[in-house]
Amino acid sequence: MRTLCFGDAIVDLICHRPASSYDEVDGFVPAPGGVIANVAVTAARHGAAVSFAGGAGEDRWGRWLHERLAAAGIDLRWFALAKGHATAIAFTTVDEQGEPTWELYGDGVAASVGVLEGLLPEAVEATDALLFTSNTLADKSAAQLTMDARERALELGRPVVFDPSVRLHRWRNSPSGAAAACNACVPEAFLVKCNAAEARLMTGESNAEAAAASLLAGGAKHAIVTLGSGGAILRAKGMQVDVRAAPVGRVASTIGAGDVFLGVLVAQLGLTDYYPSALAAALPAAAEQAARACERWGALDEGAAR
Repeated sequence: MRTLCFGDAIVDLICHRPASSYDEVDGFVPAPGGVIANVAVTAARHGAAVSFAGGAGEDRWGRWLHERLAAAGIDLRWFALAKGHATAIAFTTVDEQGEPTWELYGDGVAASVGVLEGLLPEAVEATDALLFTSNTLADKSAAQLTMDARERALELGRPVVFDPSVRLHRWRNSPSGAAAACNACVPEAFLVKCNAAEARLMTGESNAEAAAASLLAGGAKHAIVTLGSGGAILRAKGMQVDVRAAPVGRVASTIGAGDVFLGVLVAQLGLTDYYPSALAAALPAAAEQAARACERWGALDEGAAR
């Protein structure tokens, strides 16, 4: 089954050394970035059929992104470069613990919406499953496009995967607005995957078990809550699976580790026609690959960072 990954793509410019301030930065290295790009590339590398519906600016960075996404084996027939838009770029540093800080320039969501008006329904109908995040829910026009795609996928009986990936600045730091938008995507979702902070935001529950139960009560068929070094839990009707976090040799950066985790799951789901038990079977491999991502400066780097 081919999974349609809908959203924005950005360029991550990553400092390949710990830096507590820009005074300590000696350079940045570019990498394809953004949740959707990280998930799509990871899934494709693990053998899945993946399409990307989105866009970037019609500029040199946009062309650079397009080339690298294509080289990863992603179907880009619904990915285009938008005239009049600059490709979003995130200047990224990490501290000694590997925690990242971003400064984002440009709006990749605007570019995506600009190229997908009228095309997204076609993309949903031509593929077998839909994956999206909350990044396209904060803007009114983008949210309408997203929710229409979601409804069409459900009408067609397509599995829908939702990763909140909440960035509060998109909602002008309004937790209630972000929570309402995310919770609207829970009913009938095949999978809702979130981290502990997102689960708490959406459900009000600080306990992962209670948060997962709330997501299931809200209509999700499967709920995964990731807990960082605490591993992850998967809950569904008749399914209760816990996985430990895999050991990390030396943390370089946590950038995109959760995206890699989800990409491995999406790959296994696509390869098994979204067979529910494939989620449980893939959890250990997802945890392992998320740990390996923490040893690299960027989620999609293929070599060790330190």
